[in-house]
Amino acid sequence: MNLDEVIKSDKVDFSGIPSNYYLIGLLSAFENRFQAMADSKMQEISWKQFFAIICINRCKEPPTLKELSDILGSSHQNVKQILLKLEKKGFIRFEQDEADKRKQRVVLTKTCMKFCEKNDDMSHQTMMKMFEGIPEKDLKITIQTIIKIEKNLQDLSENE
Repeated sequence: MNLDEVIKSDKVDFSGIPSNYYLIGLLSAFENRFQAMADSKMQEISWKQFFAIICINRCKEPPTLKELSDILGSSHQNVKQILLKLEKKGFIRFEQDEADKRKQRVVLTKTCMKFCEKNDDMSHQTMMKMFEGIPEKDLKITIQTIIKIEKNLQDLSENE
């Protein structure tokens, strides 16, 4: 059942829910559905592992575990587990930082790059289909809204 079917079904009553609560619920349900779909398409690795690879690849220099945890918005322990699984599959390796020998940097391997190349077309097609019929201006508004919500969440966490 997709979100629209759930919303329209007679099994759940969403009437009277404030928009902000409704949006958080939609985002949570969407994330679960997206992760299940992405996990089934990737097969070799999970969506969370692939997202870590995307983020590592977007970094200007190989990130440290702490830097990657901040980027992913996840705990050090969770990111470490993701990276250990990727390392076991030969997708990443840890290298000592040249300037600070206490730090380890996360580096993508050739095996990982081949995997990304192999899955690039499928990934592109999936994204095109997911965002079909959604104007760029709507995407930008959604991005801005989520960034504002996240900023408010951060402010809330800092004030406790």
